[in-house]
Amino acid sequence: MDLEDLRLAVYRQFVETGRAPDTGGLAARLDVHPSAVAAGLVELAESRHLVLDGAGRIVMAHPFSAVPLGFSVMGRATLWWGGCAWDAFALPNLLPDEGELLVATRCPGCSLPHAWNVGSGHPPAGDQVAHFLVPAAAMWDDVVHTCRNQRIFCAEHCVERWLGDTGAARGYVMDLGTLWRLAAHWYDGRLERGYRRREPAVARDYLRGVGLSGPFWGSQRPPEPNTPPSPFTRR
Repeated sequence: MDLEDLRLAVYRQFVETGRAPDTGGLAARLDVHPSAVAAGLVELAESRHLVLDGAGRIVMAHPFSAVPLGFSVMGRATLWWGGCAWDAFALPNLLPDEGELLVATRCPGCSLPHAWNVGSGHPPAGDQVAHFLVPAAAMWDDVVHTCRNQRIFCAEHCVERWLGDTGAARGYVMDLGTLWRLAAHWYDGRLERGYRRREPAVARDYLRGVGLSGPFWGSQRPPEPNTPPSPFTRR
């Protein structure tokens, strides 16, 4: 079985239905034995194209998620789970035929609901901030935990409240414009045949290009200021 056929079948199911396919459905779609599909999914997970649970079920195929992790993304007729702030803001760029998508969440600090019309042309308006808990170098150590903790807050004071309540160490805070730029082209080509994940050096160049540098992002360059300037700490 061609692994690229399997990868694209997983993604097409997410695009079309908002849900993860199961092994039997993929086997029928590709006309192969379910055991071949199960083995192929493991290979794709080892290559970080998918995230599987302990039973071999698909949990994530970034930027799609099979489980709620804090964000919903509504299209014209399909509802997707956004795996995290990064992935939720990436979906409009990956699905340009949908136009603007409605991204919704709650502030983890105070539970206030937030929603934005997010498109591919420009960042959404809003003074909210995104907080990423896990540094880039450790994001795949427990990717579900990482995604569950890339959230959007009302403001800096809600980040501080949440950190105090959870005992977590401060991560990295950015404005919505920076989040949108980060997400805009990160997944370019993922729905096309022959997609390849970025090499680390290329990924770091991409991050620096959207204004993200410093130790948190795997770069030793001095942190660059937010655009526009803001008081949020980066590390």
